[in-house]
Amino acid sequence: MLQSPSFWVAIAFIGFIAVVIYYKLPAIVGKQLDDRADRIKNELDEAQKLREEAQAMFADYQRRQRDALATAEDIVAKAKEDAEILRKESEAELQASLKRRQELAEAKIKQAEEKALAEVQNIAVDVAIAASEKLMKDNLKAKEAGSLIDQSIKDLGSQLN
Repeated sequence: MLQSPSFWVAIAFIGFIAVVIYYKLPAIVGKQLDDRADRIKNELDEAQKLREEAQAMFADYQRRQRDALATAEDIVAKAKEDAEILRKESEAELQASLKRRQELAEAKIKQAEEKALAEVQNIAVDVAIAASEKLMKDNLKAKEAGSLIDQSIKDLGSQLN
């Protein structure tokens, strides 16, 4: 077997393969490991970049949320102020309306009092005229007629009050 050329060709081929593997395999494996390390590094860089973007988006979200809350608080405060102003204005309008109605009612009462007083005075005049006519018809003495008229006037004052 040692003399067979096929055996030595096989040994040379195996030796050649071993030399190629010995010198080329570390470079190939090293290149593959370097490629894999580069891919992992790129993935880590991409993950870091995505993480930073996510943090920036989260910070932006928090800022927007704070701004929205502040805006909402401002809106609520403004609405409370507007409601208070409206309440005060409504109260003032109500007071003014009540005052106008009271003044109108007082004016109507005064007018009714004046009308009633005028009617009473007219009735008193009519009564006095009637009494005068009766006295004239009855030919009473002037002195007695004067005292009756005076008495009627005194009674009229107590009847009015």
